[in-house]
Amino acid sequence: MKRTKQFLALGMSVFVFTACQKEQETPTRTSFFDKSGMDTTVSPGNDFFTYANGTWVKKTKIPGDQTGWGSFYQLYEDNQLKTKSILEEAASADAKTGTVEQQVGDFYASGMDTATIDKLGYEPVKAELAKIAALTDYKQVLNYLAADETNRGGEFIGLYVGADDRQSSINRINFGQAGLSLPEKDYYTKTDEPTKKIRAAFVAYVAKLFTLTGVDSISAKTKADAILQFETELAKSHKSATDLRDPVANYNKFAVADLTQRMPNLNWRTLLNTMGLSRIDTVLVSQPGYYQALDKMLPTVPMPVLKDRLVFDVLDHNASALSREFEKASFEFNNKTLYGQPQQPERWKRIASRIDGSLGEALGQLWVKKYFPAEAKERMLTLVNNLQKVYRERIEKLDWMAPETKKVALVKLDRFVKKIGYPDKWKDYSDVDVKRDDYFGNVQRARKHYLKEEFAKINQPVDRAEWGMTPPTVNAYANPTNNEVVFPAGILQFPFFDKDADDAINYGGIGMVIGHEMTHLFDDQGRQYDASGNLRDWWTKQDAERFKTKAQVVVNQYNGYTVLDNLHLNGRLTLGENLADLGGITLAYQAFKLTKQGQSTEKIDGFTPDQRFFLGFAQVWRIKVRDEAERVGISTDPHSPAKFRVNGPLTNFEPFYQAFNVKPGQKLYKPEVQQAKVW
Repeated sequence: MKRTKQFLALGMSVFVFTACQKEQETPTRTSFFDKSGMDTTVSPGNDFFTYANGTWVKKTKIPGDQTGWGSFYQLYEDNQLKTKSILEEAASADAKTGTVEQQVGDFYASGMDTATIDKLGYEPVKAELAKIAALTDYKQVLNYLAADETNRGGEFIGLYVGADDRQSSINRINFGQAGLSLPEKDYYTKTDEPTKKIRAAFVAYVAKLFTLTGVDSISAKTKADAILQFETELAKSHKSATDLRDPVANYNKFAVADLTQRMPNLNWRTLLNTMGLSRIDTVLVSQPGYYQALDKMLPTVPMPVLKDRLVFDVLDHNASALSREFEKASFEFNNKTLYGQPQQPERWKRIASRIDGSLGEALGQLWVKKYFPAEAKERMLTLVNNLQKVYRERIEKLDWMAPETKKVALVKLDRFVKKIGYPDKWKDYSDVDVKRDDYFGNVQRARKHYLKEEFAKINQPVDRAEWGMTPPTVNAYANPTNNEVVFPAGILQFPFFDKDADDAINYGGIGMVIGHEMTHLFDDQGRQYDASGNLRDWWTKQDAERFKTKAQVVVNQYNGYTVLDNLHLNGRLTLGENLADLGGITLAYQAFKLTKQGQSTEKIDGFTPDQRFFLGFAQVWRIKVRDEAERVGISTDPHSPAKFRVNGPLTNFEPFYQAFNVKPGQKLYKPEVQQAKVW
């Protein structure tokens, strides 16, 4: 699996979606809180998530082509309808060649031409399969992978290009662990029934892809078993998802000559030369243990197994761009088995998602022009500035941080960059030749463009204006190496934000999101980066220890939460997001109290301003997901399940206790001395 730069995101990335076919005019919203979704038979002091959302949870059925449903999913669906309108309009227009309208329109038309795609079958990848068939040893395998301009390094060499953590003004190429098809290393060894079923389904999926190319079923099963065995051995070298969160342990700079000497079978110098990187003499390797294991394994793996693995990679990597039987096989395992999604989304939705991933800022230009007015940026900037002022006040008043540490923290806070809505400078896709009758080719040329663009950045100054998400994305992120927080246009809508909503709703929604991302710059990972985005220890030893002690309280709290069959959350894996949730609600509430409504007692819908703030916050996390998706998330997702993103932070928040009269003996009550308090 190709590794990419990890941002500290809000969470709930939605990759599948459903929607009615016809775009409708959005009616003027007059209500901003859903009382009917509450379950007032539940005490808010025992389970605030259910108090605020319980009836909705009971009544809501997850759509068949979704892994979950709720606020993020619904907003993503609304955005997809807008995207569909843009794509259909562009596809039917007689746009000038090379314009963004022509590119996204023809890409969409090519993806919707299922007759041509199905007629081709797997013809588009036959040339690659022939190349693999001709390989005779592992050295040729490495050369083949390195030479692939659409997937440099294949699935064995995980790479991304991004800021050097210790020299954040310069881009480096970073190599991370890769080579696994299952969500993470423990899926290869766990003996519980759900995991065993996933492994069996994986073998069946691999075999299915082989049979679709004409291999008999017995031989296909043998090949699939060998691939699973190979990956199981490779998984032993992988770090856990929790260990991947340590930026110091995962920062390792090497001279290419040194790597070549240490790992002669991989021969890094030749590998990079074949990638077109002969000029590069220094690289970052996040998890050297993986590459040391790969270096030892490659000469020992039988060539038929290596070649079969490459064939599987080609088919799996390209399945969604091939005929329907390949796409269906991929869906059955990667969506249905792993995440419990019963139905495949309609074709137009899948193609819209592909275009957002391939030509995201070309589509984004059209999207924001039609759906995101400039004044929305200005309103959002005001909110961000308000929370920034609150954060400054809170840092200044911290009783556990020494003045010298505070001084640096405040410089970092003052300097953080705010990106709102969409980039000031759009990416250039003029070298992507989009053809109306060549969907597979369009996908490959977009991939080639992306890698060419990324490789051109290596050892060059970081473009701090660049974005890591596309404008329609329903998410937000913090990037500590840029010391920035980013809010795409896609999330700046109800239920997170609405210009006509009262301050309680907006501060409980987008205000919490803003505070969440700002806190990420000071969570257990983000705090290790300075105002310039460099990974360095700017804390006094005593302050660092105090922070770790406070953070451990959060770890212990979330370790105690369970889902499904008494499956415990991993408080260490989710620490950064849990700290950001706690910081987010704290900053948003304090900023809300500076508003006219926040200082009043006037009720709306029968609730005080403070109650409305907390209820609005809880309904932002109105989400339910399938058990299968929940199970994968517990192992791999740094975000806690939605219920605990509400109840968890509020357990540590006195204003919530006061707003809903939370008393000792209730489940969310903790004596103040036991509450987690960081920022």
